[in-house]
Amino acid sequence: MNTEPIGRALFIGHGYIDNELVVNRIPINDEKELARDFAVSFGGNAVTAAFCCARLGLVPDLLCNSADDWYGRMFAEMVRKYGLHWYERKVRRFSISSIFPNGGKRAMARWRDQDYLHGFPELDLDGYRVVHVDGHQFDAAMHFTQEAQKRKILTSLDGGGNRPRLNDLLQFIDVAIVSLRLCQQWDFTTSYMLEYLRQKGCRVGGVTLGERGMLWYEGSGEARALPALAVPAERTIDTNGVGDVFHGAYVYSYLAWPDRSWEEHFKFARAAAAHAVQHLGNEASLPTLDDISRAEREFKEAPVARAA
Repeated sequence: MNTEPIGRALFIGHGYIDNELVVNRIPINDEKELARDFAVSFGGNAVTAAFCCARLGLVPDLLCNSADDWYGRMFAEMVRKYGLHWYERKVRRFSISSIFPNGGKRAMARWRDQDYLHGFPELDLDGYRVVHVDGHQFDAAMHFTQEAQKRKILTSLDGGGNRPRLNDLLQFIDVAIVSLRLCQQWDFTTSYMLEYLRQKGCRVGGVTLGERGMLWYEGSGEARALPALAVPAERTIDTNGVGDVFHGAYVYSYLAWPDRSWEEHFKFARAAAAHAVQHLGNEASLPTLDDISRAEREFKEAPVARAA
């Protein structure tokens, strides 16, 4: 089977260094808690999706923040390791997250510097087939999604949470996959969110529901459910970054198998997510093609999600 990606992909987002600690409980006041395990990795929605593509065999272009501090140099080493083509946008301090995964959930505290010291770089989109954004770097996301649509290049959005002026960005998005969290933040039902995305002009839209899968539509078709793969609870280690892996995997699938349907792209991505949830930290969660094939064989579909 040919899996050589056709064309290039540009990912635009904001990067973090994620520090994850597995603890029995999160300490407060003067308490101390001994962690059972830990992981340090890259983080950020579109950023993790870009690393996922690189792990699968497509080395994409990444436009995100950079900084000349310890965390910034750590991130730069991760970029070098995976060979990403990195367009840097300087900030004074690199962003960080502290994450506490527990029982299929996660508590998180994060700090970010979005005071970019210069504008975004001008890039020629010739040769690209996908531009994927997560709503960070709004000026760059707006510019490149508009340019992409003029050139008939697919634009994709990870709507993992509310971002400033996300409504304005949606009008330039072809494939918008948003989270249940965004529905809750906007006080939308999942059914209303799908219709809202359709009205915004998104040709493919979806709402991810974690272990309950995804609700989605294509074109003028009715909304349909894509069940998740049922990973046993005892094997669910860390949900952080799983949605980002899902996005990176469907972008890879779109590039590797352009003749496949969106349903097939999303089924490939859900198997990538099923692999990811079994590992601690974003880097350990990144799947290979063999990992995805193994998850597809091993796990059955969970009960079908329903619209609300």
